Amino acid sequence: MRSLVIDIGNTGVKYGIFEEDAITAQGYFKEQEGLPQVLTSQTFDHAIVASVSGELESIKAGLSVSGSILELSAQTALPVSNDYKSPETLGADRIAAAVGAHYFFPERNCLVIDAGTAITYDFINAAGHYQGGGIAPGIHMKFKALHTFTGRLPLVQEIKAEFPLIGQTTQESLESGVLAGTLAEVEGIIRAYRRKTERLLVILCGGDAGFFESTLKDPIFVIPELVLIGLHRILKHNV
Repeated sequence: MRSLVIDIGNTGVKYGIFEEDAITAQGYFKEQEGLPQVLTSQTFDHAIVASVSGELESIKAGLSVSGSILELSAQTALPVSNDYKSPETLGADRIAAAVGAHYFFPERNCLVIDAGTAITYDFINAAGHYQGGGIAPGIHMKFKALHTFTGRLPLVQEIKAEFPLIGQTTQESLESGVLAGTLAEVEGIIRAYRRKTERLLVILCGGDAGFFESTLKDPIFVIPELVLIGLHRILKHNV
């Protein structure tokens, strides 16, 4: 079975093409650019489309799918239990990442940290119950906020794995404040989850995962395609 998975995020669209359970191609594009040729030039057996922005129709209209196109919503059947109190407000990427984590580690408590536009923390226990987590501003969002809501602070666009703790220029001070602060935040949340939960695995994904992979001292697993794989598991559960 050839399946297509599409994840519409805050800043762009990620896709993955699956042959049975193996991801054979993946990519990224801006929604205003339209579907890339690799997606419009072939027919898929089934597809799943998930969005945090709600804009789905234009992308769905451009696909050729012989079977069903599943639109992920709060009513979609899941291969895990969703204990979130307001499932209709839960981001599709968050539940998909939790599904992916439980697929890889079905007998472990998992904390998924998705480091993108926002940094999300999502916990699913060894019994397959998704319980929720947290949402915080991502690194680029913090840099942008400091630039936008002040009069003279420049916009920092590059995320450096090595940065000074004691900034001696405004640029360095911004890097220290945002990067060291975000790193301390993530490390502190991991410690809090470890105190609360036995045999915890920490799984990292998202566009800024590379920064945390090189700077976090805590042992972690990095699975860049975690959300796409989780969406594929949800699709398989429904077809």
